[in-house]
Amino acid sequence: MAVYKLKTPISDEEIRKLKVNDVLYVTGTIVTARDQAHRRALEYFKEGKPLPISLEGLAVFHCGPVMSKKGDKWIAVAAGPTTSTRMDLFEDEFIKNFRVRVVIGKGGMGKKTTDAMAKYGAVYGAFTGGAAILAAKAIKNVKSVEWYDLGMPEAMWIFEAQEFGPLAVAIDSHGNNLFTDVQKTVEANKQKIYQKLGISM
Repeated sequence: MAVYKLKTPISDEEIRKLKVNDVLYVTGTIVTARDQAHRRALEYFKEGKPLPISLEGLAVFHCGPVMSKKGDKWIAVAAGPTTSTRMDLFEDEFIKNFRVRVVIGKGGMGKKTTDAMAKYGAVYGAFTGGAAILAAKAIKNVKSVEWYDLGMPEAMWIFEAQEFGPLAVAIDSHGNNLFTDVQKTVEANKQKIYQKLGISM
């Protein structure tokens, strides 16, 4: 296990050094995107319309933050991760089209996303659920909010972060997926236990 501190924009070369179980901290631009922002971004791409920000080399955070406005300035109150399987439908195309380097969330993602990360150079950084205040503390500035018509949780928030993490690299750019590995181990152990108990499944 190694610890990496990377600054955006992150290069393909930098991301390829990371392996499953490494720890990552991200400094620079982190953009939130949940279901609706993913859907709209991909619609924009198909229509040839530019996004409000280029996502190449950046980190995308599956997050519906709680925000507060003081004067004309937004402040992140809490920024806990959303369950990433909700975005599995979109993530492979999102990585392919926009070349994001880090996807942050909780709960892991599936084979299509894992394959896209290997092909295009990205990793999945698992952030601890329930640590929304810790995440908010790493957000030093809110650069802007885009697509606010989608609502506060679904809007695209553009954050400047300082050592956002710790993120556990749970899917790397070499096709390794910690969640899949654990699932396989659990299934194998379950079969052994059933055999010892004389249960046939």
